[in-house]
Amino acid sequence: MKNIPASLLHELQSVKGFNEADFLAAHTLPPPVSVRINPAKEIGLFATNERIPWCSNGVYLNERPVFTLDPAYHAGAYYVQEASSMFIEHMLKNVLLDKKGLRVLDLCAAPGGKSTLIASLLDKDSLLISNEVIRTRASILDENMTRWGHMNTWVTSNDPRDLGRLKGYFDVVVVDAPCSGSGLWRKDPRALDEWSQANVQMCGERQQRILADVWPALKQDGILIYATCSYSPQEDEQILDWLAGEYKVETPELAVPGEWNIVPVTTGNGLTGYRFYPHKVKGEGFFIAAILKKEEADTLRPVRFKPANDKKIQQQAGHLLRADDLVFIQTDKENYSAMPAGHEADMHLLQQAVYLRKTGLKLGKPAAKEWLPEHEVALSIDTNANIPFVEADREQALRFLKREEMGISGLSKGWQIIRYNGLGLGWVKALDNRVNNYLPKQWRIRMDIE
Repeated sequence: MKNIPASLLHELQSVKGFNEADFLAAHTLPPPVSVRINPAKEIGLFATNERIPWCSNGVYLNERPVFTLDPAYHAGAYYVQEASSMFIEHMLKNVLLDKKGLRVLDLCAAPGGKSTLIASLLDKDSLLISNEVIRTRASILDENMTRWGHMNTWVTSNDPRDLGRLKGYFDVVVVDAPCSGSGLWRKDPRALDEWSQANVQMCGERQQRILADVWPALKQDGILIYATCSYSPQEDEQILDWLAGEYKVETPELAVPGEWNIVPVTTGNGLTGYRFYPHKVKGEGFFIAAILKKEEADTLRPVRFKPANDKKIQQQAGHLLRADDLVFIQTDKENYSAMPAGHEADMHLLQQAVYLRKTGLKLGKPAAKEWLPEHEVALSIDTNANIPFVEADREQALRFLKREEMGISGLSKGWQIIRYNGLGLGWVKALDNRVNNYLPKQWRIRMDIE
């Protein structure tokens, strides 16, 4: 690795928990590899691996495998995520205390690490809005949320200012802010070339704009989770102090065991954040804080709407799902989605302010004599277990994921889900003399099978 900038090292001398010699030594070591298991798709993976103490489903791996060649990864059995950032689970559990029916926004959500984690914490009546303003990154976010399989996770692609129009709507807003990225230098040494004090300053100003734009959307007594992968105080403690200067806020008490070696820091305005150093934890550089909004917030008026449940579509496509109390709604000219009936009002409310890229579970569309199922159904945790399926071995599953001939014959005619270890990967349609692969082309893996 190239030399870490002397200006950053000098700046960190006065920051609690920093030790230059240990910090530099840690950056000569390879980064740890960690994944987070999907509790809704538990198939016994990594059962003997070392656990991440602050995340119930997080584990360390002894080495980095080729995840692209693991069908279980494509089925959403786990997500590859940096260990420090999984601390958001411990923080949310402490401050939310298992509250139900929440409305949560992950503002800067791509590629989906924190959103998939949050989805596993919420009850079915809650709703998670995962937002990514950059459309290309929103596509990756959409794919990862589809793999995770939850119906109550929606994807938007909007500027924070647009979401700020949803006044007082969210119980929780998570802002994993775009930053200078110094905390990830071990994982991506090339980022050192882009680092400068000027860039840190620019990131700090952008972080303030993002927070100011989205702040109106947070309820009174709602919780803002602010995080960066930067060591620079301008992007961490100083942002908390800026919040305290602009708004009425406080930080809730959080129990953090000392043996975790996470460093609590207190800002000039008395707020608390938490620093992760690679010489203290088995993870990368990270900063996170929970902020309570202690001021009145405007609230949106409920939207009057005519229920749009299409009973004909429910009769045609209802067999695909096992969940109850759903509505079946046309989401564009051809396609339909299902969602919990309690979320239909949210859809109409959100449509007033933001572009909804994905709402509920995409079901597909009717054809002349059959239903054409959408890919999402095959990966959903709400899929009807009675749908015909084919259990594939690893090689067959990888050939399916490459959209190649799978070498499976003798299938009954019609639509079937390709499964791997009991988890759905996608659809095939068996005909008299061939099997058509309906994996979306953009999901196809291009790596050679070893």
